[in-house]
Amino acid sequence: MSAKSVVPKLPRVVIVGGGFGGLYAARALAKAAVAITLVDKRNYHLFRPMLYQVATGLLSADEIAPPLRVLFGAQRNVDVLLSEVTGVDVANKKVLLPECDLPYDYLILATGIHVNYFGHPEWQSIAPGLESLDQADEIRSRIVRAFEEAERLRRCGKEEEAQVQELLTFVLVGGGTVGVEMAGTIAEMARMALVGDFRYLAPGSARILLYEGTARILPSFAEQLSLQAHRHLESLGVTIYTGTKVESVDAEGIVADGKRVRSRTVLWTAGVEASPAARWVGAEADKAGRVKVNGDLSVPGHPEIFAVGDTALVIAKTRNLLGLKSGTGVQMPGLAQPAIQEGEYVAKVIGRQVAGKPAPGPFWYWDKGDLAIVGRTFAVADLRFWKSAGFIAWVLWAGVHVYFLIGFANRLFVMMRWFVQFITRRRGVGAVSVDLSERAETTSSG
Repeated sequence: MSAKSVVPKLPRVVIVGGGFGGLYAARALAKAAVAITLVDKRNYHLFRPMLYQVATGLLSADEIAPPLRVLFGAQRNVDVLLSEVTGVDVANKKVLLPECDLPYDYLILATGIHVNYFGHPEWQSIAPGLESLDQADEIRSRIVRAFEEAERLRRCGKEEEAQVQELLTFVLVGGGTVGVEMAGTIAEMARMALVGDFRYLAPGSARILLYEGTARILPSFAEQLSLQAHRHLESLGVTIYTGTKVESVDAEGIVADGKRVRSRTVLWTAGVEASPAARWVGAEADKAGRVKVNGDLSVPGHPEIFAVGDTALVIAKTRNLLGLKSGTGVQMPGLAQPAIQEGEYVAKVIGRQVAGKPAPGPFWYWDKGDLAIVGRTFAVADLRFWKSAGFIAWVLWAGVHVYFLIGFANRLFVMMRWFVQFITRRRGVGAVSVDLSERAETTSSG
């Protein structure tokens, strides 16, 4: 008998998605007797909480998006596959790819989210959302191009105020964390980073309009923190419309509550929806497409399939930073921390099952609170037992986000860049590719 024939075949774990849930699940399985295949349509792990900083020129893409192959280079039981999943054959336990089928013994669905245009996919090309590095680069280009186009009109003597004002009006649809962070950063970009760069234009005259359909911005935060964030944004020059629904988006701007707002730059920060993972496995889903999972995060009827992060609708008991338990289960928010903890928990379930050990108890969430940045020295922090807004919250936000960046070099570079930008109030937002055909179209009516 050959040596090869006596080597046991390791259980195959296929992880779909290299975001927080998938990444931490794979890492937590490093010492388990399994073979892991991580499938993602992108070859990098995106630190999504800082993606808005790439979109506004605060950081470069490589500082928040390390390649997956580099992250798992030293973990020998992981192989990375760049491909896009088209479905799952649950009967034969195979993940379907355009090129081949991947057999699995365990399947972890960590497919993340997509921008939700609420039944209007035609708005996507006009109002890009913030989901990937490509979209971040597109948004940055649109913002800087607007200032460049307005400067050109002024320099060439075509000073139709309405046209210039359209270029200098930036509309953000959605007042959640991403919308607030983007609005504050664009306002600071116009009033700090770009000041002095233009000779015929005052970037500080830009209008930043933030629309939120509910009664207040940051609706997931405590009302007092929401109010403080609202006031700080207004002090930066952001105009906020709450309780206002955007009814239409087109090349000329938006229509909100029946009123036309003309703008050349509309950004969509209104909401997200889950991937089609629930349809792949024939599972029950909520209105946002999230898989309704069991207490151990497995898919009902399929104990070998798990869903985590934004892919799953998880109801679980929580503990705060002090260890105090909640009395009833709550729905997990679509944030990095729940995805990380869910990924690690599923890895524990699989690892114990492979090792023949008893299953752990149901998943519970260590709630470390919510953080959102509203400006260069202002943030809001809700740690449940302690709430704060201002500089102290900003220091906490910065520390937490740097800590969870992948890789020492990335942490160091980000801290150095933040320090320089804090001192100089400058950022690398100037470079942008300008399509000459778009320039001709912009001035054709002038």
